[in-house]
Amino acid sequence: MANGIFIHREDSRYRDSPAERYHFPRQYLARVQRCVGDWIVYYEPVKVPGTRGYWAVARVADVVPDAEAEGMYYARIAPGDFVEFSHPVPRVVNGAPVERDLVNAQWAVRPLSRADFARIVSLGLPDEEDLLPRVDVARDNRLQEERAAFDYGDVERPRVLTSRVHRDRAFRSAVLRAYDSRCAFTGLKLINGGGRAEVEAAHIKPVSAGGPDSISNGLALSGTVHWMFDRGLLSLGDDLSILVSRQVNDHDGLAALLNRTGKAALPAAARDRPHPHFLEWHRANCFKH
Repeated sequence: MANGIFIHREDSRYRDSPAERYHFPRQYLARVQRCVGDWIVYYEPVKVPGTRGYWAVARVADVVPDAEAEGMYYARIAPGDFVEFSHPVPRVVNGAPVERDLVNAQWAVRPLSRADFARIVSLGLPDEEDLLPRVDVARDNRLQEERAAFDYGDVERPRVLTSRVHRDRAFRSAVLRAYDSRCAFTGLKLINGGGRAEVEAAHIKPVSAGGPDSISNGLALSGTVHWMFDRGLLSLGDDLSILVSRQVNDHDGLAALLNRTGKAALPAAARDRPHPHFLEWHRANCFKH
């Protein structure tokens, strides 16, 4: 087993679904097979406008041929073992490449040393995640520099990948940033006296059902709305219209709370918006019609 880098871009001709599968040609088969059973890092090239750099980590379960295209394969991601970084990591930090053992930057699939893997994951998913709003840019930059400067002597797998507590913390941070700490269903952005956002991060398809820790499988919801969503009293249509269960006992009171448009407020980036695949799962398995 070995760590690796998988290059992914949203406008690719390949049929990728990063939380579930990675599509690639035969020329990369041997490199991908070496990653089976281990963790890889997704990377967005610098030529992509607004690149996220290193933006997620996932564990490869197996490799299977693409039945519809000769010479093509899928690396299937282990269910529940996809984690989107709360802090996307740029290729260069403090003037030095984050991949210090880089072999060939042009390869769409390339090996990643244990030390580089640990460094990237530790920058993207810091153990002590700061969940307060980023109101001090200078302070935020100092934190990033301190994390980059710290040389991890222990290159074992970062504990965030095996700790549900750490993964939930990173998921919350990523989702709140995407939604600007604003509830998707009510539009409310409430910050308490300590500067902490009231809104919570909800999985559309729960982790217990194999749902990934990806922003596209998440919603920023206030506490009451989150409770109703998890219990199937609220859901979303593919057009992002808010669906209300007939089992709700106070329709008028709820209507006064929800967005007047009748639709969920969305992140600015299309890639962060709820994926229809996860919304379909919620309607079929959770929503009380």
